[in-house]
Amino acid sequence: MPARPNVLFIVIDQLRADCVFGALSQYIELPHLRALADDAVRFDCHHSVTSPCGPSRVSLLTGQYAMNHRAVRNGTPVRADTPNLATVVKDAGIRPLLYGYTDHAIDPRGLEPVDPRLQSYEELAPGFEEIVRMRLETDVTAWEDDLRAKGYDVPSYPDTYRPAGDTPDAPAFYAAEDSDTAFLTDKVLEDLPNRAPGWCAFVAYIRPHQPLVAPAPYNTMYAPADMPPPRAFALGETLHPFVPVSAARNPISGMVVGFPDLEPTPGTIAQMRALYFGLATEVDTHIGRLIDWLKDSGQYEDTLIVVTADHGETLGDFGLWGKVNYFDASHHVPLLFRAPGGARGHVVQAPTESIDVTPTILDHLGIDIPHSMDGHSLAPFLMGDTPSHWRRHSYSEIDFGNPIQPSGFQTNLGIDLDACNLAILRTADFKLVQFASDLPALLFDMNVEGEAKNLAEDPEKTRILLDLSRQMLCHRMRNPDGTFSRTMVSSRGLEVGAA
Repeated sequence: MPARPNVLFIVIDQLRADCVFGALSQYIELPHLRALADDAVRFDCHHSVTSPCGPSRVSLLTGQYAMNHRAVRNGTPVRADTPNLATVVKDAGIRPLLYGYTDHAIDPRGLEPVDPRLQSYEELAPGFEEIVRMRLETDVTAWEDDLRAKGYDVPSYPDTYRPAGDTPDAPAFYAAEDSDTAFLTDKVLEDLPNRAPGWCAFVAYIRPHQPLVAPAPYNTMYAPADMPPPRAFALGETLHPFVPVSAARNPISGMVVGFPDLEPTPGTIAQMRALYFGLATEVDTHIGRLIDWLKDSGQYEDTLIVVTADHGETLGDFGLWGKVNYFDASHHVPLLFRAPGGARGHVVQAPTESIDVTPTILDHLGIDIPHSMDGHSLAPFLMGDTPSHWRRHSYSEIDFGNPIQPSGFQTNLGIDLDACNLAILRTADFKLVQFASDLPALLFDMNVEGEAKNLAEDPEKTRILLDLSRQMLCHRMRNPDGTFSRTMVSSRGLEVGAA
């Protein structure tokens, strides 16, 4: 074994956990992810601490709750001095190689207002060495250049992702071997064989993120008629005021380019779900190529393999699309860790969070975890053990305001910008959703009707509601920014305490 293991850190954009293992898994083929899970440690109660893409990736890489990094929207800058996975491993002498994207809005302090890096939220997080440039909304990327070199007439975004036909499930204009997913994998497999052992690779797949367009055969791999229906509210359930505004913000027509009149009929919902499944299977196919290369090159046993998603996708559940909402489909994501010498086929039911991933990678590499990181190393779980002291709940938060163009929540519900946020606390049995505004709280019994039935007004559940509210308050009090929380300046000089 080399002195230091390789690191292959794969992030899939917008893949919900129950596609891999759970309610939807019987309808979708993901053989490579499931085979990896059988040879790794699987975390079944893993949640992203925020969404959408930008905030979730900031939390994933910095190990911080959104309440601490405060990059709570796509386009909200991240403080330049915030440690992240790349900056920390780079300081330790490891080159953090990026194949893909990070969705990082740059700290504007010290930059000229005309700096081009201040024109996109899809910029590069500090510390990374960008090997392959991939973006979703920015056209000047390595993938588009590759398509042009192959003779394709490449339109500007979003038409890059417009189906080449009259129906939403028409194929993409590019062949499967030329897709963004295939291209990224090709580039990783071209570059990594030239790296000395001990490499650290961050691979970020855009799919199955919308716009939902897939190359053949993935566009028709799944029949809409075979799709399970989305989850629905309990009969007679009164809609929370948040739900219709969220539904209007992210209609089904926004999931595909070129069909603005698309309506959420059972047929179109099934069609969108089938396209999403096809894109997820395409990603799985190419992850299989990466795993095969590791095995064929003799590096599989010497590589820390991490596979997760930045956030989930509601996929029509409860009439919603996208991920800026409080439902678990938006936050419950897969997490697989295969550590050299670690447990195999082990399933963890303890609650884990996206902020635990970076501390775990650092811990496995023998690098000190910065005090600014709120997450905890999962190292004991990777060996098949359970820590004696571990959290009993998971926590997520969402900001749904906009300081430049007021969101529908601000205009339709009369909520001030600073009150446009919610927090979620999940225990083994219950889930609390608390709003910063006057919107009523939500309480779900996850063992009965779950998110289909709000029990917050049930007098018999008042004690549970109060107890979860207390736990949420304690959570916020225990997790303020810890950058200097263990640092003291005194007559003895600078001293730093243990974590």
